Amino acid sequence: MVSYVTYSNPKGCGPPQGLYTHVARVPAGSDTLYIAGQLAVDLNGNRVGKHDFRAQFKKVFGNLGDVLSGVGCGWKDIAKFTTYMVHSQDIELFMEERAALFPTLFPDGKYPPNTLLMVDRLVHEDFVIEVEAIARARE
Repeated sequence: MVSYVTYSNPKGCGPPQGLYTHVARVPAGSDTLYIAGQLAVDLNGNRVGKHDFRAQFKKVFGNLGDVLSGVGCGWKDIAKFTTYMVHSQDIELFMEERAALFPTLFPDGKYPPNTLLMVDRLVHEDFVIEVEAIARARE
């Protein structure tokens, strides 16, 4: 029995348009974790990388990793990401940063589904990216 999230691209679907798959399968009987959107904020609540996409991307995924660790999970437990960005001109930077980071988080080359949305702004105007996740809880 598989005890972690698996990713696939079903036959008959077009190829993903980035580093993601179309489907994540969560093992039966797993509890689901809904992880709030993470922002570029340090442990003291200070904003990191004001208007700096690359710095914020790194901090957001660092924070996601900290949340996962804090609940006894890892990256293979991610079922889905939702990414919110303020500037469409940062999409190329987003793709570059993912291409550099994701092979280290997902060494098998299979990536969780991701929905990318452009929004007018985030909770504070200094933020340019926010990422939320759905994950399976480990027992």
